[in-house]
Amino acid sequence: MIYLMRHGADDPNRLGGWSPYGLTEEGTRQVREACARLTDKEITAVYSSDLPRAAETAEIVAHALHLPVEWLPSFREGNNGKLAGMLITEAAEQYPGVWWSTLEWTQPWAGGESPKGFFDRIAAAWQAFRKANRDRSVLLITHSGVINAILCTENGIPCTNRETRFRIGYAEVVGIDPAQQTTTGSNKE
Repeated sequence: MIYLMRHGADDPNRLGGWSPYGLTEEGTRQVREACARLTDKEITAVYSSDLPRAAETAEIVAHALHLPVEWLPSFREGNNGKLAGMLITEAAEQYPGVWWSTLEWTQPWAGGESPKGFFDRIAAAWQAFRKANRDRSVLLITHSGVINAILCTENGIPCTNRETRFRIGYAEVVGIDPAQQTTTGSNKE
């Protein structure tokens, strides 16, 4: 089984993406609570995005599971370039009307990647990861956009930046059986 976990809560006043900011106190609490639900899953490896909020989550989880973390930058959230970690109020002033859901499919963020570039990156990384972990019980700690893209792929739903098909809560875990192409524990919209 491959388990996907979203990082804990980060600052709600800042844009995520490639933000340099980590977890809030609430986020740390959420992750610690989630650890209790992971100990019975017989996880043999922990992988994680290397962005701070995912990395902090991974360190907490890996400590609880007594496992090392392997960093996978290919599972970072979408690269929102100059807007990464920016206060939402500042982004609205400096880049009015520019949000993930308003970008054209091939239009990149200022200094970042396009929705197409993001989905192509995640699709390629996921296929390789899925194949490499077909017969293992592993945990991948990443971001809501990444998990949404993976779940769309697994469920044969076209990926789009215009709407979120799967809503993943902070520190939520969903399971994918790569042998059976089944998803468990997701919040399909």
